Amino acid sequence: MAEHGLRKWIITITVITASLLELIDTTIVNVALPDIMGNLGATLEDAGWIVTGYAVANVIILPMSGWLGDRFGRKNYFITSILMFTLASFLCGNAHSLTELIIFRIIQGLAGGGLLSTAQAILMETWPREEIGMATALFGLGAVVGPTVGPTIGGFITDHFNWPYIFYVNIPIGAIAAFLVSTFVKESPRYAKGKPIDWWGILLLTVCVGSLQVVLEKGESEDWFAKTYIAVLSLAAIVGAIAFVWRELSTDHPVVNFRIVRTRSFAIGIVTTFTLGFALYGSVFIFPVFCQSLLGFTAEQTGLILFPGGLATIIMMPFIGTMLKRGVPAQLMATAGFALFFVFTWMLSNSTLLSGTGDFFWPLIIRGIGMSLLFVPLTTLALQDLNGPDIGQGTGLNNMMRQLGGSFGIAILTTMIHIKTGVVRNALIGNISMYNPAYQQDNQGMVQNFLSKGYSLLDAQHMAHQAMEGKVIKQTMLLTYDNMYLIIGVFVLCCIPIIYLQKFKKGTALATGAH
Repeated sequence: MAEHGLRKWIITITVITASLLELIDTTIVNVALPDIMGNLGATLEDAGWIVTGYAVANVIILPMSGWLGDRFGRKNYFITSILMFTLASFLCGNAHSLTELIIFRIIQGLAGGGLLSTAQAILMETWPREEIGMATALFGLGAVVGPTVGPTIGGFITDHFNWPYIFYVNIPIGAIAAFLVSTFVKESPRYAKGKPIDWWGILLLTVCVGSLQVVLEKGESEDWFAKTYIAVLSLAAIVGAIAFVWRELSTDHPVVNFRIVRTRSFAIGIVTTFTLGFALYGSVFIFPVFCQSLLGFTAEQTGLILFPGGLATIIMMPFIGTMLKRGVPAQLMATAGFALFFVFTWMLSNSTLLSGTGDFFWPLIIRGIGMSLLFVPLTTLALQDLNGPDIGQGTGLNNMMRQLGGSFGIAILTTMIHIKTGVVRNALIGNISMYNPAYQQDNQGMVQNFLSKGYSLLDAQHMAHQAMEGKVIKQTMLLTYDNMYLIIGVFVLCCIPIIYLQKFKKGTALATGAH
């Protein structure tokens, strides 16, 4: 039953805050890895499992979260997830070895997966049916802004305090959120209570999604199928996926109800949500690396550059919800969002090594507006025809597809960067020839510069060669990253026709079902 007045807003702020914790923790650890490695005596390869373990656990629990909420009640499951996440945060900050930290991050990821989808399902039931667009917009604040500001918050805390505090900050927020949920959120019907547990489904889901996520997270760094365990996990993911889908469609009490995919709007919606994840996480992955590796910005500077775009998203979200409520077709808004995102990628594809902080202001503002126009309409279109227990299942699968879209996006972009770097470098090295007047002039200028500083001719020539090598590396990376921005932009443009396969509804709203 929908809530009204102050109670509605308390519930809304509480569940968004709880889900924001999970979304920020997806990326907050990345910038603190060097400090963690030094403190715990770990290699970069081993420390990477701190991120991978969390992501794998998160993606495994997302599709199950609807079933868990139906079995134990969404309120009970949500509070348990918050408390489990808060406790795991304390244990992560207090870890004395890398093994401990990885184990506690896996527990944190399992709890975090329950926060995200359950928070969205609670919002769907808290807001009146005609205002669901606004509820989705408010939830989108966390989903879009969280991964963007995570590295910034992590960099600030690591620079000014110590790495355990990136986990400790969750403790007071989690405690307050758990208290407010227990006080204000009403329990939902337990649709799955007393029904048999689909143990085979849970096992196959863990094998399938867990194997796939590890392959996506570790594939590039392990040279893909050159490592036996990557090949084995890839096979496990394929076989597990086939067996899992067959099991869920053949049992009367599935842990993931794939029958909701028969709903056209949802089937198309999870495809567009996958695209959104690719664009959101792909761009967040490339931009900080580009700024810090090539332009020499610090993590804090990069975060400050990203802040105005996040602010644009926050400002736009309520307007998007209002437009949906007034009957503006979600398809048209999503089209505008994809177009703006392409403009953002096109502008960044023209970046140079002389680009400064001011050059990124408007592209990131455009990205912020575009993301607000994408997240709310795409989520609304995906879930618009779901009712009752299908809402929890739908939000879980939809959020999983966004996370998988991000994982696929980062894995594909990382591989393409590796391949493109070699191609661009070979092309640039072809210009380094004594028969090239431009190279000869540049080289001689550098040699003369070093000679004027007192170096011998041999040293000056050697240093000029090293300087030229540095220029080639920087130019190679610049052209490669510029290409990646454009690839992301073209990809999202190609997905525009898909959204018009979903039916138009005037004043699009989600059917929430009554308590």
